[in-house]
Amino acid sequence: MDEDALQKLIHLLQATDDPLIQEQALITLSNSAAFSVNQDIIRNLGGLSVIGGMLSDCVPKVKEKALNALNNLSMNIKNQEEIQVYIVQVCRNIESAPLNSDLQLAGLRLLTNMSVTSDYHHKMINSIPCLLHLLSEGTERTQIQVLKVLVNLSANPAMTRHLLRAKVPSLLLLFDNCINRDILLRALVFAANLKKNMNNEDGTMIKDQYSEHSIFSMLCRDSTPFAQKLASLLHHPDTEVKEQVVRILTQ
Repeated sequence: MDEDALQKLIHLLQATDDPLIQEQALITLSNSAAFSVNQDIIRNLGGLSVIGGMLSDCVPKVKEKALNALNNLSMNIKNQEEIQVYIVQVCRNIESAPLNSDLQLAGLRLLTNMSVTSDYHHKMINSIPCLLHLLSEGTERTQIQVLKVLVNLSANPAMTRHLLRAKVPSLLLLFDNCINRDILLRALVFAANLKKNMNNEDGTMIKDQYSEHSIFSMLCRDSTPFAQKLASLLHHPDTEVKEQVVRILTQ
């Protein structure tokens, strides 16, 4: 698709209130954004702010298609610099969307891309309770997408305290031999990252600031059930799972 056609699509999005036309225009822009050359063109034409404006639309399908388009466009670092202004809105969309819906998953996919580097993690702090709620209540598809975001956040030492404070009583259930391998492996990487960052702290990690049912309690204060789970996982058939268990146990 050439620059002229992309410009017409962006103008069409600005000019119409018809959700069906908006949806189709966003799908076309999203498909075009799969090509890196178009990612730059759409940004230079002012398309990011037009698509971002659709996140406030009242029609769920329009919001979903806007998130999909931004997801493809976010593969580009310069685009991320503009898309980051919508992170709080994306988090709101995730929180208000029906559980396990395509809208919610589209938002989580965009957060995954936007959290690959630590540049915008601070904008996601207030959404940690929501992410952990989805981890407890969501389907496997939702859980995997949430864990992709949480693994990215947990790799950043600046996010360690925020994550350790969070309450998620059911987290322990994910560390089980019968759990989907993709979920189990990501949950182990999440825990291993947090343990590593805790051990690298300068001794200022005060136990009293973490409440019961917090992730800190599971990993450290009441760690016997977690240790038992890890011991059992040492017999897991998957090599990567066992490697992450060893990583946690040796930190």
